Amino acid sequence: MLSMHLIDALDAEILLTLDQDPQATVLSLSRTLGVARNTVHARLRRLVADGSLAPFSQRVRTEALGLPLLAFISISISQSSSDVAVAALQTIPEIIEMHATTGDADLLAKVAAKDPADLHRITNAMLAIDGVVRTSTAMSLVEVMPTRTLPLLQAAARK
Repeated sequence: MLSMHLIDALDAEILLTLDQDPQATVLSLSRTLGVARNTVHARLRRLVADGSLAPFSQRVRTEALGLPLLAFISISISQSSSDVAVAALQTIPEIIEMHATTGDADLLAKVAAKDPADLHRITNAMLAIDGVVRTSTAMSLVEVMPTRTLPLLQAAARK
C-alpha cells in the first residue's frame, strides 16, 4: 500500500469543486479557488500518485453493468490456506470489495450479481475454493445510503 498524505483544506476544496464539476480543468479550478494553476496540478498529481484518489472504475455503478443485485457474504476460511483462498477469491470478478474482519467470519465480500440464481452461482464458486469453509449471505434490498465521503471532505475543507 502506498503512503497517503492526509488531505488538507486545499485538497478538500479541490475535490469538492471537482465533485460539482468533474470536467473542470486545472485552470478553471485554480481560478475558482484562487490558487496558482501549478499548485492545483501538483496537488491533484500527488493525490493520484499516493493513492488518496480511487481509480475512476470505482465510480461505475454495478447496475450499469447489468448486475443490480448486491450482497454481502461473510466467508470463513481455513487459516492454514488463507493466502491461497484470498488469492483465488480475488479472481472472481463479481466480488467487488473484500475485507478481513473480526467476528464469526474471516472475510466480508461485497458481491454484484444479475439475480438470485447468479448470486447462487457465485457463492458456489466461492465454496469450491480450497480453504473456503463456509459462507453466509445477506442480500441488499435497497441502498439506503451509498458510500460517501462528501461530509468528511466538507469537514476537512473547514479546517
